[in-house]
Amino acid sequence: MLFICYPKCSTCQKAKKWLDEHNIKYTERHIVEANPTYEELKEWHEKSALPLKKFFNTSGLLYKEMQLKDKLPDMSEEEQLKLLATNGMLVKRPLVVGDDVVLVGFKEKEWTDKL
Repeated sequence: MLFICYPKCSTCQKAKKWLDEHNIKYTERHIVEANPTYEELKEWHEKSALPLKKFFNTSGLLYKEMQLKDKLPDMSEEEQLKLLATNGMLVKRPLVVGDDVVLVGFKEKEWTDKL
């Protein structure tokens, strides 16, 4: 299982602690040093069945600076995926990617149910 996080993010720290407490094995990946690629994001989006907007870090400074709240509705899915692939700080975290699961953000109940 892949655990994509930003180490300074408190939610990511909580999620990592949760994974460790539940003895779930994972490979950690720093979202800024190894930003998800367009291909990865496309695959994870399809696998997750979530709306693409859920993959955006809507509370992030970069999201706000770029005024994406107003721009995303006019962008195609492909344009949104390409934009996400440009900077890890645009991607909501943590992200957990397993064989049959993609979780975006940390919601303990959802993680308990799916992992």
